[in-house]
Amino acid sequence: MSSLEEPLGFDKLPSMSTIDRIQRFSAGACRPSADETGMGNSWIDGRSCRTSNSCNEDHEEYTGETFPWRRHVRDVSEGEAFNQRAKSLSKNRVKLGHVIKSRTRSDQQYSSKCNDRAIRDITHKFFKGMPKFVKIVEVGPRDGLQNEKNIVPTSVKVELIRRLVASGLPVVEATSFVSPKWVPQLADAKDVMKAVCDIEDARLPVLTPNLKGFEAAVAAGAKEVAVFVSASESFSKSNINCCIEESLVRYRAVCLAAKEHSIPVRGYVSCVVGCPVEGVIPPSKVAFVAKELYDMGCFEISLGDTIGVGTPGTVVPMLEAVMAVVPSEKLAVHFHDTYGQSLSNILISLQMGISTVDSSVAGLGGCPYAKGASGNVATEDLVYMLNGLGVRTNVDLTKLRLAGDFINEHLGRQSGSKTAVALCRATTDASKM
Repeated sequence: MSSLEEPLGFDKLPSMSTIDRIQRFSAGACRPSADETGMGNSWIDGRSCRTSNSCNEDHEEYTGETFPWRRHVRDVSEGEAFNQRAKSLSKNRVKLGHVIKSRTRSDQQYSSKCNDRAIRDITHKFFKGMPKFVKIVEVGPRDGLQNEKNIVPTSVKVELIRRLVASGLPVVEATSFVSPKWVPQLADAKDVMKAVCDIEDARLPVLTPNLKGFEAAVAAGAKEVAVFVSASESFSKSNINCCIEESLVRYRAVCLAAKEHSIPVRGYVSCVVGCPVEGVIPPSKVAFVAKELYDMGCFEISLGDTIGVGTPGTVVPMLEAVMAVVPSEKLAVHFHDTYGQSLSNILISLQMGISTVDSSVAGLGGCPYAKGASGNVATEDLVYMLNGLGVRTNVDLTKLRLAGDFINEHLGRQSGSKTAVALCRATTDASKM
């Protein structure tokens, strides 16, 4: 028997003080106030609340029998009254349920509109500084291979460059004219340049550490060169055997010679957030070096996290400092993926207005003077992310992946690109179906 059908005895009647409390609080508790609902007196159709908080409908309906528990003996008339009351309560429940559901749907629609607007605001902020096109500078043939212990044949390097250009990459750093004593892997720089001189679909810059290297590069047919300066004194001495100021003097001479030959010069800044010797590098040091390169005539300055320790939290203040002295359109970023932060660092850089990114096919790379530094961000991973963001690169991801497969097969290792590995697995699985 339900509680509505169970007769109550006198012993179960509430005390008068309890009834008094019920009468005082039940009217006020029957519905939310107008302020709470934001809907005035129309919270429930057919019911209105006076300032006294009394409910007319309740009063009219239950005047004859305010407290149903006074019934302890049921006769026929009482049973009919009970049935009528139950029907009335049922109707009220239906009406109340309909209003509540309607109000809930209205709230959901209103909330949805608010959420949509908030989401649009967030989306706008997220994409506000995002470039529509990103220029990718492929550094695999130089920065990617320079740390390989086993010498890669010249023919393989040349074929890799051709495949990378065929994928649509606009810039492919071909080699470096450094002393073979320091980087034996790139001792064939002259032969590489001779073999790729007929390529016209992409720019093929080469690294030149000094005036002698620049002259050798020009003699080999180079049409664009790059110089590099460290933001860390310790790294500068271990890498190019001179302090920062001395290196800047060297590169001023290179830039002057390049200007005479109408050859554009790209500048690199290494250790922009951290150094394997000095640790954290202040953004002001990076800004100083970048400004010096810009002032001496470098058309573009690439900011490199050489040991891959950067995070968005350290990249942002570094970029802020550099962008205060060098226009953002003259900047590029170059991240190694030692701690798996390269893509997040690139994303935040794009949001800050950077539109040129260095990367290496299959994640090749490392630095012979920075122990523990892993490869560059994989070009395949970068292109995949940019495709997902709707940012154009003009790079064919399939052709790019095949170029990575080519060099990985020669090196005898799996690709360092997660995208390439996933796409290869998906292709293999599809072929089995």
